[in-house]
Amino acid sequence: MTDRRLTLMAVHAHPDDEATGTGGVLARYAAEGIRTVLVTCTDGRCGDGPGGVKPGEPGHDPATVASMRRQELEASCDVLKVSDLETLDYADSGMMGWPSNDTPGSFWQTSVEEGAARLAELMRHYRPDVVVTYDENGFYGHPDHIQAHRITMAALEMTALTPKVYWTTMPRSAMQRFGEILREFHEDMPEPDPAEAAAMAEIGLPDDEITTWVDTTAFSGQKFDALAAHASQGENIFFLKMGKERFGELMGMETFVRVKDSTGAAVPENDLFAGLR
Repeated sequence: MTDRRLTLMAVHAHPDDEATGTGGVLARYAAEGIRTVLVTCTDGRCGDGPGGVKPGEPGHDPATVASMRRQELEASCDVLKVSDLETLDYADSGMMGWPSNDTPGSFWQTSVEEGAARLAELMRHYRPDVVVTYDENGFYGHPDHIQAHRITMAALEMTALTPKVYWTTMPRSAMQRFGEILREFHEDMPEPDPAEAAAMAEIGLPDDEITTWVDTTAFSGQKFDALAAHASQGENIFFLKMGKERFGELMGMETFVRVKDSTGAAVPENDLFAGLR
């Protein structure tokens, strides 16, 4: 053991992803004295603009949106007590199938080798003990999430580091509950078509395949406030509609699947740093 601080690196696609998927662990481990490094790959320019204007609509200025979302990202990091924020600043690619997928300079159009080389440089600098990102499908098929997964796994191959590596996930039991809660808040929401319902059913993992369950209930208020810091995207952040108390009840457990490990720590585990301290 050395005196070097243990370090968590989370690699996310857009501003606000850090709060949705890992806000609890970022806040918890920061409170425990662990160095927390957030890498945000895109500038979020395909998000909503001021007044809720959507991409492609009159008045949507991608540069203005990117600037606004950078400020919100910094505010979120302040709430979560993130030690170090690094931004790769690739252009947001938008949802799968959007014309912005094909924009030169978008993250989706960037070669994995280029993105991985930049991320590997950050890994060598921070020497993370734990790295968190998305699975091969980017959790739900977003091109930038998929690309973040690809560059993270490639960057790890480029370094001599052997951190524990995790992919974010959700237990299928929780996904079912979220579906019920959505209908509670949106009584007029139509039933999804069969293809959409089948795709939703494949998101996440069966509960018994999840390796790591981290209780972040004590930090759910910070997680809520970090999400709320992304005010420009509030229309798209369903969780804010729950209110802080209900949010804490439902979002207090963050779950992961461990895909690389050199510690031999037994699974299931309740700590990303199991075997490291």
